[in-house]
Amino acid sequence: MMISRKYLFQSCYLLFSLCVIGLVTSGCHNKSASPFSESAEEDLSTFQLEPGFKIELIASEPLVRDPVDMTIDEYGRMYVVEMPGMPLNKSGLGKVIMLSDTSGDGKMDKRTVFADSLIMPSGVTRWKKGILVTDPPKVYYMEDTQGDGIADIKKVVLTGFDTSNLEANVNNPEYGLDNWVYLADLPVGGGSGIRYADDTAGTALPESSVRFRPDRRQLEVLSGQTQFGQAFDAWGNHLLVNNSNHIFQNVVATRYLQRNPDLVAPSAIQTLADHSEVFPITKNPEYQMLTNVGVFTSACGLATYLGGAFPDPYNHDVTFVCEPVSNVVHVDRLSSDGVTFKANRILDHKEFLASTDPYCRLVNMYTGPDGALYVVDFYRQVIEGPEFMSQEVLDSVDLYNGTHKGRIYRISAKDAAAPEWTKGLELGNATDQQLVEKLADKNIWWRRNAQRLLVDRKPAGAVPLLTEMAQNTKSPMGRLHALWTLEGMDTLSSALITRALKDPEAGIRENAIKLAELHLSADPSLAAALLPLKDDPDRKVRFQLLLTLGFLDTPEVNQIRQQLLFRDINDKWVQLAALSASSSQATALLDAVLAKFDAGNAAYALLVKSLSAIIGKSQPAAVMQPYVREATAVSAAQGRWQAPLLEGLAEGLGSRKDLPAGIEAERALLMQSCLEHPAMPIREGALNILKVIGLSPGAQTQKTLQKARQMAADAKLPEEQRAGAIDFLALQSPASYSSLLKSLIVPREPLPVQLAALRALSLVPGLEVSQYILQRWLTLSPELRNAAINAFMSDDRRIDLLLNAVASGKINTGEISWSQSVRLRSLGNMELRKRARTLLTQKSDERENVIKDYRAALSLKGDAAKGKAIFQQNCSVCHQVRGKEGRAFGPDLGTVHAWAPSDIMINILDPNRSIAHGYDSWDVSLNNGESAQGIISEETPTAITLSDANGHTSNIARQDIKSLKALKLSPMPLGLEKKIDKQQMADLLSFLRQGE
Repeated sequence: MMISRKYLFQSCYLLFSLCVIGLVTSGCHNKSASPFSESAEEDLSTFQLEPGFKIELIASEPLVRDPVDMTIDEYGRMYVVEMPGMPLNKSGLGKVIMLSDTSGDGKMDKRTVFADSLIMPSGVTRWKKGILVTDPPKVYYMEDTQGDGIADIKKVVLTGFDTSNLEANVNNPEYGLDNWVYLADLPVGGGSGIRYADDTAGTALPESSVRFRPDRRQLEVLSGQTQFGQAFDAWGNHLLVNNSNHIFQNVVATRYLQRNPDLVAPSAIQTLADHSEVFPITKNPEYQMLTNVGVFTSACGLATYLGGAFPDPYNHDVTFVCEPVSNVVHVDRLSSDGVTFKANRILDHKEFLASTDPYCRLVNMYTGPDGALYVVDFYRQVIEGPEFMSQEVLDSVDLYNGTHKGRIYRISAKDAAAPEWTKGLELGNATDQQLVEKLADKNIWWRRNAQRLLVDRKPAGAVPLLTEMAQNTKSPMGRLHALWTLEGMDTLSSALITRALKDPEAGIRENAIKLAELHLSADPSLAAALLPLKDDPDRKVRFQLLLTLGFLDTPEVNQIRQQLLFRDINDKWVQLAALSASSSQATALLDAVLAKFDAGNAAYALLVKSLSAIIGKSQPAAVMQPYVREATAVSAAQGRWQAPLLEGLAEGLGSRKDLPAGIEAERALLMQSCLEHPAMPIREGALNILKVIGLSPGAQTQKTLQKARQMAADAKLPEEQRAGAIDFLALQSPASYSSLLKSLIVPREPLPVQLAALRALSLVPGLEVSQYILQRWLTLSPELRNAAINAFMSDDRRIDLLLNAVASGKINTGEISWSQSVRLRSLGNMELRKRARTLLTQKSDERENVIKDYRAALSLKGDAAKGKAIFQQNCSVCHQVRGKEGRAFGPDLGTVHAWAPSDIMINILDPNRSIAHGYDSWDVSLNNGESAQGIISEETPTAITLSDANGHTSNIARQDIKSLKALKLSPMPLGLEKKIDKQQMADLLSFLRQGE
């Protein structure tokens, strides 16, 4: 089963998870009963904060209204982005304000409107002498050149970001360690293409999270997408967030994936957290659609704490994230986990910060010059899009209730002094020496801003100082930032890089490899300095080395790349790093993998398939032919590396626009292997290649086809061999074999033979196969009926025949699987789509009747042990509970333990009522005319992974996709009530509620 929840964006373009059940708590939207706090000071009493800390109000209404992001510049000026237009008002109410403390008491008391007339501004960061502001579809540079606190320069830097969907709005610009500015953005197919605003003739990038360097006119797509917010750890690792996944890492950068266009890389991100629960303390929460609490549904504003001023255990390797729907800030500890990290909760069954106020909407965080954590509170009542509300709610609530309120809080150590920076800072007037010294500060605010100022100014006199800092043995952070500052100033020497490659700190060695990578073309001698790191004790260092060495192609480098791969071959990221090198290196690497092949380790077979797919897609026939011959040779080792090699070659060849000349020379060998090879996997692999390259005319082919016909009819042969022979017959138009094929679709024949015959017969053009299926319908077993319905799907005429059969009762709607129903209800032919929806869509009142009938289950006492058995029988095919008991296709149901039983049951019985973010169905049309349906389980800029409920996954290169369309339907089928009664439902609910 597929329990699902719709994730709606919060004010900062975050869709909150709202369990849409069509009911509204009586009076919860009564405008006169609003529990808004009378003042921001009063709201301080609603917070529960971890001991050892204090929370103070630094700004509130009327000084600040509807805040969503902030930054503090080198003079102590606080810029705050205000977004009062959320959710629908695009009349230009958005502002950037500048707050100041004129009394020097550590609290803001003066408001200046720095810029106004913005649509939906969503993020801000300091850049040069002004700020960068995201306001989709644009990214602005704004500057005050007259000193009056008002921007007189408002220049569009980037444009083309999507504005049609709240999920796609660009936000939260961040200045990275590498001197790039990173923009958070979630691609949903909108936008006109991202480009520099004045570059009307250039190629626009597709909608995505991006990074850019305005001073160098550089712009790149990122391989991982984030929703609202992003963060970097001290070493520059990029951490991302979305509504339901509160922390994940962008592991492999786009530049590594793009250098090998023949590699289909399904994912570049790694989820870090092993938990999704949150523990709010909200009193009288107002969830407009009865959102259940207890899990992340609106995670945003991710921040790594690098301020150096918190008590242990919060001062190192800690991340914070906002969860506004639950009115909390969550904290995790980061620890190394191979080439990535893991994030574990620090606090058990409680949160770092929680409010009892239901309108407290903590959405973003910022580390200040004092090392305090500044938390932005949007403070609103309604936090979801009105398109997801019932009319009853829309008639009873003011969507803008709370507009013109907003707070910014300061969280610091309990004994921390009042903030001094509010009285003004002098970093903007600092000397080169002072700026370089700040690169070693314990607080990231000073390090980052000092680096940014030096890179902006490029003072020649700072180079010797930076060189000295890059060799400072007392401060790893000083060395790190000095190196990247010199890089940003275009003054980093190869000698310093070489020295950094030997640094005692692993994080600096890792960054030194990245820096060396940037200089390999100008100084090839750096390659020799990289090679000794092959024996580095740190796994992350070796991983980065493997990525960087992919840009080089020498015998020595290739040998070291192989050593790095085999040392950590079971790590999927190490495999991807090895595969991302140029396609020209794939052959040597494949030979190395074959020489060491371990049949007991699945990683080897996966690598063989991936490498041979690259070869099949990129290399000439002369390269492939020896592999085909060796793989099809009869030997004792068959079925080990040979089958995945043939499978990969077939996959790669199928992705080519034109077949390589000379590949047809292998047809005779492949035909022979299809019918005669003793190993079934080899026969299948040979067949898959022939499906791509086809059969050649001639006597030999006809002779082989005749043999296949004899084998198909020979009942004495093994069933899989007969089925393979039928599949071979299907390589040519099987019309001439239709009589034979029909004779094999009878109950006495083995199921594999019948299925193969049905597949082959469906390739005969016209309605003959469909008419024959209908004639034999009552004799077909359930699995054959499923395959038969798939045979109807090939063209509109057959679909019309199928719908006629459904309308007449010849075929029962229950015999059409959920995925088939989804396809039929999403047809491009509007007339057929309308008919399919009329015939196959269960009316909402029918679902309501089922739900009403099963409400009796809520009053029954459930048995969790029996419920576990019911879960295993009915749900584990698609779900797990806390990573156990099933298959991870749908959402993990360990997260629903805090839901109300009624809401769990409603989602079980009516899964389309709300669909979990990331678990909706998609239809993918391919350039070769084929199509596929499923959920997009992984994606990168170059590929997607499509998974279906049957356990099948397909990696699809984006260049092979003709169209991609969300079907707005859950993969979970309806009708579980036909399999379990009310007592069993009570048992199932009891099991799911215990969450174990």
